[in-house]
Amino acid sequence: MSTEPRGNDSSTSWAVPERSARFTGEPQDVTGARLATVEFLRALARGTPPSAPECAPDIVLVVTELAANAVQYAPGPFELRLRPTFDGVHVTLSDTSSVLPEPRAFRPERGGGGIGWHLVHALCRQVSVVPSGTGKDVHVFLPW
Repeated sequence: MSTEPRGNDSSTSWAVPERSARFTGEPQDVTGARLATVEFLRALARGTPPSAPECAPDIVLVVTELAANAVQYAPGPFELRLRPTFDGVHVTLSDTSSVLPEPRAFRPERGGGGIGWHLVHALCRQVSVVPSGTGKDVHVFLPW
């Protein structure tokens, strides 16, 4: 089993360390998670440019959706972790709710909501939810 990166032989993306940030779970923390993601992606882009122009905005959108869901549906704090992979970005958001996310019908005539989990699945290569002793970890993998 090889442990070296595939695709881009440059080791510069591996030089960008994993980033993690903890938030209290307040509405303004959605903005904080988004800003932490932008900072991580800027550092990543300095060594490894994205493969397509939409990569960075897609990652920021997914983090925004995950953080908004954590604020809305999970009481208490959440943690965001971002790390480069051989061909993308692995995002983990840990929250304090043991309830697994489920897609809801999107009905714009009834107001907002219902589209976020669909967006996450549409933009990510892989999505998994792992229950933990104190809530759950949502893992998503996006292209870079």
